[in-house]
Amino acid sequence: MKIFKIASMMMLACVSIDAEEPMIVAHRGASRVAPENTIPAFKRAWQQGADAIEADFHLTKDGHIVCIHDRNTQKVSGVNLVVRSVALAELRRLDVGLSHSKAYRGTVMPTIEEVFAIIPEQKSIYIEIKCGSEIIPVLLEEIEKSNLKYEQVVVICFNKKIVQELKAKAPEIKVLWLSGFKKDKSGNIHPSPETVLTTLKQIKADGFSSTHEMIDEDLIKKITNHGYEYHVWTVDEAKVARRFKRWGAKSISTNVPGYIRKNLVEQDAVIKSR
Repeated sequence: MKIFKIASMMMLACVSIDAEEPMIVAHRGASRVAPENTIPAFKRAWQQGADAIEADFHLTKDGHIVCIHDRNTQKVSGVNLVVRSVALAELRRLDVGLSHSKAYRGTVMPTIEEVFAIIPEQKSIYIEIKCGSEIIPVLLEEIEKSNLKYEQVVVICFNKKIVQELKAKAPEIKVLWLSGFKKDKSGNIHPSPETVLTTLKQIKADGFSSTHEMIDEDLIKKITNHGYEYHVWTVDEAKVARRFKRWGAKSISTNVPGYIRKNLVEQDAVIKSR
């Protein structure tokens, strides 16, 4: 075992021993500079140095998986169609880029196959399931058809039953349970640490992914000490990203991957220069 000098020990005390470099996940792609959940946004994410992209998926009426956050198309296209009630061909006629800017006029809603095709060999995708469990068999088929390795795929979902069902059918795929936090009239925060841990065990999730609000280092440590991963979303402020890095977040989801990456790299440089 190496013997460290007192000065080195003091420096290490300033940085959490768990503060290894977190993955930078581009939330819906580089969604600040390009239309969310589109191929241009995902390509911009890779250009900005993201380690992974996060994308939202629904199942169409005719059994295709498309990349869109909402259950309807109003926000991204100005046309109100319910995704599950419409065939892929009709959805593909919509312009989902113009609502962002004229530069992206004519952008179409991508299928999951198209999204998989642009993931570099050393990069990953966080697949958020936004619909019901009917998507699971189609999703697993699409993953098998792709050139992706299992370690490049992470599935995330707020629905505990979907997490449980997916892990039962495909234990080799990493699946995270998503949850925000709420404070009741008495000031208690829900879900509690005990509820989080109980839920993760019951549904056999690989980890927990939460909003960055109303969470502290103690909860993260409880989660990771029980063998689960912890991931955080959606962090666009450098100081918040640095805090969650210290606390041991496995990944940080952000709308501005280039900015967060640059800031964390600069922070590392400052620490090493001390």
